[in-house]
Amino acid sequence: MKSASAPVAVKSRQPDWLTEALAAIEAGKAVRKELPDGGRLHIDRPLPFLCVHISDVDHAPVAREITQANASYLLAPDGPTAELIVSAVGALLERRFGAFMVLEMGELASDELLTDKEPFLPPFTIEVTAEKAGPIRAAARAFIAAIEAIQVKFRTPRVEVHNWPDGRTAAGALDMAFPLMRVRFAPVYRQQESGNIYPELRERLIATIFDAGLHAFAAFATSTGSLTASTHRALGRKAFVDAVVRTDRCIDEVASTFDFLLAVTPINAEAAWSEFAASGFDRAPRFLYRPLTLQVEAAKRKLFSIPFEHLEDPVLYQLYREKQQELDLQLSILSARETTKFIEFGRALYGPVEAELLRVAEAILAVSDSGAKKCRHSASAIRAPADCHFVERRAREMIAEYQRRCSDFEARVEVRDDLPSGLLVSGRRLLISRSTLMPIDRVEAILSHEIGVHLLTYFNGSAQGLRLFRSGLAGYEGMQEGLAVFAEYLSGGMTSERLRLIAARVVACGAMLDGASLPDTFRLLARERSLPEADAFNVVLRVYRGGGLVKDAIYLRGLLQLLHHLADGGALEPFWMGKIAASHFRVMQELSARGLLGGPAVRPMFIDHPQTPARLERARSGMSPLDLLDS
Repeated sequence: MKSASAPVAVKSRQPDWLTEALAAIEAGKAVRKELPDGGRLHIDRPLPFLCVHISDVDHAPVAREITQANASYLLAPDGPTAELIVSAVGALLERRFGAFMVLEMGELASDELLTDKEPFLPPFTIEVTAEKAGPIRAAARAFIAAIEAIQVKFRTPRVEVHNWPDGRTAAGALDMAFPLMRVRFAPVYRQQESGNIYPELRERLIATIFDAGLHAFAAFATSTGSLTASTHRALGRKAFVDAVVRTDRCIDEVASTFDFLLAVTPINAEAAWSEFAASGFDRAPRFLYRPLTLQVEAAKRKLFSIPFEHLEDPVLYQLYREKQQELDLQLSILSARETTKFIEFGRALYGPVEAELLRVAEAILAVSDSGAKKCRHSASAIRAPADCHFVERRAREMIAEYQRRCSDFEARVEVRDDLPSGLLVSGRRLLISRSTLMPIDRVEAILSHEIGVHLLTYFNGSAQGLRLFRSGLAGYEGMQEGLAVFAEYLSGGMTSERLRLIAARVVACGAMLDGASLPDTFRLLARERSLPEADAFNVVLRVYRGGGLVKDAIYLRGLLQLLHHLADGGALEPFWMGKIAASHFRVMQELSARGLLGGPAVRPMFIDHPQTPARLERARSGMSPLDLLDS
């Protein structure tokens, strides 16, 4: 093993590109350098560790991907090249942090535990080699603990721990002065005979071993006192590589070729209501739609031609894969518009109406029925309602205030004839139906819903540098609508009628999925659940559009998810950073901790409402949807 002075000895034969890279690292700058003989040195910021993989491009591809998922890594074509670079970089970083470790990643030649005679899939081997004691041993223990804690789906890892012999003379060991941990794993991601890949197993293997590596780095940093991190995930990347930006643009180009909600929203709502009423509410009216502006097959070809193999970040890789699958489903739904397949594609995208969700909805309708009847005769109900022009004027005032707080908040307001009564956000546009009429004391609440949540998260997502966060992570709509309904409560505008409408949507979706016709569901809402006929029709129009869309169940489901989140001590702040699902809360926290995401460019104005702190405190102590009425 070389002495601590070894890095100085090789300095005289240091290539110019390495000297330049060292100067950049010392200045705290990012380095991404393609090596003259193949390979790459990537350091997005100085850290007390380096992940190393030694091989050509075609050998051990998963070990290579795990290595380049790290914020600081080296892909080297051979051992001498790796030793030269690691010695120089390590000496610099060791001086800066007081400690430095190397994690060398590779694959075993074969999957020896797998045989044709095995009745079940056997364990697979992961070899971990490190010194017997010291900080590197703490790193090894953390790596092993992380591996053993994973939730197994296919094959269970069996970890074999080895010690370096004195002098670290084992075959293939890097000859350098720094603590070294070597990991080798069986190539379980491919079939032994054919070499064919198991894609899902490959992705799981990369994510698992990468995460365990971060645990090892964090344990080493803690043991040596070289660095403090809030979580092991904070040691991940803090910069997007160009491939991420290219993939993001390609995904956004496909998403921008269509507006899903406008494509499935009828353009003849008033005429359909007249037709339905004229039939005595016995015959479903005919809904008319905008012609599609895209060819679904061409959009799908473009969607699945987007490359994902160079993203170098397992978290972002998963987010874009999920978005690709969601866009594929949305395109399938559009291609099935006004056919019997439309319902099933919608169920695949938005999920079924769960028994518990339906129970909550029915309870809301039962408990709030008498209160709604009283409210319809109250003084506020008989005041002159707000029309589209009043709503438009107030919306422009609210948007102007948001733009004063954030200059990039450049939303547009359009009053349109081709929408059912109400408001709709499409990208940066707030669309208001010309037929809109609502109680004047509901205007602030509905604008808090549409502008304070939907438009705000669009612009905050845009500010994150990736368009994915403005168009929305896969499955974001449920939590987004839950937040928007909660915003109505925080702004003091939640009413019994509004809550009943949200519950009625769930009941209507359940009836539709059970095979009820539009007239049957209308009668269920208007006669058995006491909704006003106009409201009942608005609900069935939304639920039966396109051939039957279960989307409207997500409002109450999302609200329940949000209330559970707050009762469990969860924060609202990450949800303002962009359009995300409840399942992405930890992902957003991780990306934020890594420095890949910034805080919200602007926060909702309804947070400044004088009653908001008290209302939030109530929510954190535990609330049901009906408790929103006691504000």
